[in-house]
Amino acid sequence: MKILAFDSTAKTASVAVAENKQILAEFTVDSGMTQSELLLPMARQALTAAHLSFADIELFALTTGPGSFTGVRIGAALVKGLAFGKDIPCAPVSVMEALAENLLPLDGIYCPVTDARRAHVYNALFCEKDGVLTRLCDDRLIAITDLVAELAEAYPNTPIRLAGDATETVMRAGNERGLVLPPTPPALRKPSAAAVARCGLAIAKRGETVNDAALAPVYLFPSQAERDRLEKEQANNTKKEI
Repeated sequence: MKILAFDSTAKTASVAVAENKQILAEFTVDSGMTQSELLLPMARQALTAAHLSFADIELFALTTGPGSFTGVRIGAALVKGLAFGKDIPCAPVSVMEALAENLLPLDGIYCPVTDARRAHVYNALFCEKDGVLTRLCDDRLIAITDLVAELAEAYPNTPIRLAGDATETVMRAGNERGLVLPPTPPALRKPSAAAVARCGLAIAKRGETVNDAALAPVYLFPSQAERDRLEKEQANNTKKEI
């Protein structure tokens, strides 16, 4: 199965082409340009490097969240456009799962963490069993203090493997609680389209792909604009009641 995979949920943009588990080409760019400027040209370059075309692709895989609201929407819109009318299945991949996939086959508990602002992170927990990634909880929005307390209680003497853009923040908080936090190589902390491709292949094998119409971003928290709007509405309602 030939796979075209995307990640656009962080500052970096990443695109990979794979055939089953073999990664044929991968491009990752962190130049400050927006994902809307980068993803399609990167996909064309990756396909050219792999001696393939869009017509050869049998599966689209992409991270659908949680992450940057703008980045998630851009990635989903691009894949919807590429898959439209072609009956090509799409594999929606959790950012948390893709980050954890990067950590295989390290020992310990995999703890991907991405910044959700206001002292919160997006997070899930995983472990490795017989070379396979095993999920321990659903993707969630959690306060950093609550996450560290949970890890300290549940895994006091177990290596905790952090990945994601909130790694340093959580590591500082975890060190204060005495958690075992081996340093994660910087290259493994960032989302990788190669990991997205591997996760997408697993989703396809489980028969859990969707069509382009059903493909949708996953948000665990309202955007800043939505939060500002709700706060303004609550303030106006309070004034009316007074």
